[in-house]
Amino acid sequence: IGGIVLGHEVARATPARPDGSMARAIFVERDARGLMVLRRGFEVGPDEHVLVVEDVWTTGGSTYETIRVIEQAGGRVVAAGALIDRSGGQLEFPVRAEALVDLKIENYDAADCPLCRAGSAVTRPGSRFLGAMP
Repeated sequence: IGGIVLGHEVARATPARPDGSMARAIFVERDARGLMVLRRGFEVGPDEHVLVVEDVWTTGGSTYETIRVIEQAGGRVVAAGALIDRSGGQLEFPVRAEALVDLKIENYDAADCPLCRAGSAVTRPGSRFLGAMP
């Protein structure tokens, strides 16, 4: 959800296309199977140029999935951007990718997590976690 407002503002600030039309903001979301899809009537035209915009990259998974969805719909992803790259610049995408801020924040598997070993409570913030709450 964080990337939706950002994507809208990037589209709003983008100059008009050569044909005079304005850039538009659309988004992908997960379906009942957990797969990223275009919904809500959003479509991507054949060879339409697309910029993927995110608020935060951690593993890059959502961006990879979004690129796949756009390409399968016939669009052409020309670049990706984020406010924050939590990988410290280690992510590689099949298109040019830029973040405003690069941070190196460690991610751990549960077996290797020092906080887990110390008995700290586990939390899973984020939209998938919050959607499962009563």
